[in-house]
Amino acid sequence: MRRSLAGVALAVTSMVALSFLIPLGLLVMSLVKEQGVTAAQQRGAAMAPVLALTTDPDALRESAAGLDAADHLVVHLPGAGPLGRSKAPASLLERAQRGRESISQAVPGGWVCLQPVVLPGDKVAVIENFVPEAELTRGVAESWAVMCFLAVGLIAGSVLVADRLGAKVVRSSRRLAQASRALGLGDLDARVEPMGPRELHDAGVAFNAMAQRMNELLAVERELVADLSHRLRTPLTALHLASERMAGTPESARVEAAVCELETELRAIIAAARTPLAVGPMGQGLLGTGPPPVRGSGVPGGSGPRSEAAEVVRRRTAFWAVLAEQQERSCSLDITQEPTAVGLSDDDVAAVVDALIGNVFRHTPEGTAFGVAVVRTAQAVELIVEDGGPGIPEPDRALSRGSSTGSTGLGLDIARRAATATGGTVRVTRGPLGGAHITVSFALAAPAPSGHRSRLGRRRRR
Repeated sequence: MRRSLAGVALAVTSMVALSFLIPLGLLVMSLVKEQGVTAAQQRGAAMAPVLALTTDPDALRESAAGLDAADHLVVHLPGAGPLGRSKAPASLLERAQRGRESISQAVPGGWVCLQPVVLPGDKVAVIENFVPEAELTRGVAESWAVMCFLAVGLIAGSVLVADRLGAKVVRSSRRLAQASRALGLGDLDARVEPMGPRELHDAGVAFNAMAQRMNELLAVERELVADLSHRLRTPLTALHLASERMAGTPESARVEAAVCELETELRAIIAAARTPLAVGPMGQGLLGTGPPPVRGSGVPGGSGPRSEAAEVVRRRTAFWAVLAEQQERSCSLDITQEPTAVGLSDDDVAAVVDALIGNVFRHTPEGTAFGVAVVRTAQAVELIVEDGGPGIPEPDRALSRGSSTGSTGLGLDIARRAATATGGTVRVTRGPLGGAHITVSFALAAPAPSGHRSRLGRRRRR
């Protein structure tokens, strides 16, 4: 924009300067020429009274020298030669004598003025005044140079002013763009100092008001989520009491374990909801679309979250295997023995596993088999969950939050956001069991710093 404004100022000012310079230059040249011719005519008119008094050649030469020191004033007496060096063509002299008319005309090398004077005896003498070309253009070049200098100064000044104005506009626009980009990347404290023209100043004020209102709305929303989660503790307490009354029965230990797991997850949700507007890896670029990690394991030195996906999948699958046994579902688990470090926290990976396996229990009848596998490739770790249910008829639509019929669409959306946060993808196809075959690909995390002990223990392959 800055260059554009300077270019526009340069073009407009140049056209204006040229529109004045060309006529002014021609006018100056015409005025100088007219002044030279007028001066020659005036010298000729001053010589006419002398001819009326005397025709003595010596007196005429002396008078001509007094009027014109350059010897351009010549007197043509009738019946005698010219008193000086004549520049006028013979045809013009004859015309002036016979026609008795004043002639002013351009000749080679300059301009000649012929003025006839009637002498006693009806004779005609002609006064010739020659104006050289140098006198006709004297001072024209200097005048043109001054006008060009002024025009260049005017153009440079206009370009400088336009550049300064453009710099102010560009600076204001750039700061507004930087603040908008920072806000989009999750920096909720990004603000812009209103400056520049009134329109950009108003835009900066509106941006700051929007960012402040966004903070307020997000804070209210997160408190609301925390309050709603806290309300679940009342029925959770009732479940605790019910499990205590069931003490001694085969189901009591299983119910108590499930209630404890639910209470742990509920505390994590409340803590995440009340974290002041934090954005985790699964929320990058999608502020507010998912809870940030709370209990994830980070690499020492602040290198970001890091998790062994295979270990988390094994642990969460063991949790779901209890419910699968109650519903008479066969569950297969196949986990690679290679390292499977991904750039997510344990909670984020667990959320993906719970979402995918939970969909199996939610959308397939009891007794439907399912399988979980973790595969290591050269550049990624793939989590595969398949089942023997009816499958997913519209995979692309199922990956959009809230667009699936009869479902919120959160499960696959959580998996998609987690994969995207690491640079991976989600694929939905039909698997060997006849139902849905979901593959979530996580990009491998960077190698851990030296001295970092892996939390991965011995893995078992089932």
